[in-house]
Amino acid sequence: MSAPPTASASAEDRSLRLRTLPVGDHGLLVELDSGEAAEALHAELLRRAAAGLLPATREIVPAARTVLLDGLADPERFAAELARWDVPPAARSGARAIEVPVRYDGPDLADVAALWGVTPDEVVRIHSGTEFRVAFCGFAPGFGYLTGLPERYHVPRRATPRTRLPVGSVALAGPYTGVYPRSSPGGWQLLGTTDAVLWDSSREPAALFTPGTLVRFVPQPLDPHPEAAQ
Repeated sequence: MSAPPTASASAEDRSLRLRTLPVGDHGLLVELDSGEAAEALHAELLRRAAAGLLPATREIVPAARTVLLDGLADPERFAAELARWDVPPAARSGARAIEVPVRYDGPDLADVAALWGVTPDEVVRIHSGTEFRVAFCGFAPGFGYLTGLPERYHVPRRATPRTRLPVGSVALAGPYTGVYPRSSPGGWQLLGTTDAVLWDSSREPAALFTPGTLVRFVPQPLDPHPEAAQ
């Protein structure tokens, strides 16, 4: 006798191993085995919602390896349906895309170069040549966790976090790139800074980075006389 369908096992590259947990009367938390699987499921949920196939869903909130849905009429029934879905990798065509200007003058640029085994200029070339995707948001309003760097470029957090980071700091930690929307403590490796406004409550959407958005960082000329600007 075959086991009940707790996960999709269809196409070779589209199978999802997942676990579902009820959240209240109308919510469902979907746990997946990787960040890539969570991104793929989130993208598929957004696609189906845009096509009117999830009419009762009020919110779809991705995280590192989970997706939370709220507003489901029958979460248990939806969980059973979800286990049979054929979910393709997250598509990039048609996604919202933005460019973020960056001054690559961060204090950890040389340390990241040493970790990668390249020069600082090569770090800039690799980072700015990568197309990132906002996997999920958190930590602070406007802070997005961006994926896209190959695993060989993942870096650890700093052994000693800084007590204060400048607004717009562009930084790395683990598999993620992030931009600090406001001054705060932080232990990520700083590559540079941007003047882009990450959070503006008068803007729609208020967050520059929203899940699914594609992001490219564009190197900007460095100030040859930084002391004069102070």
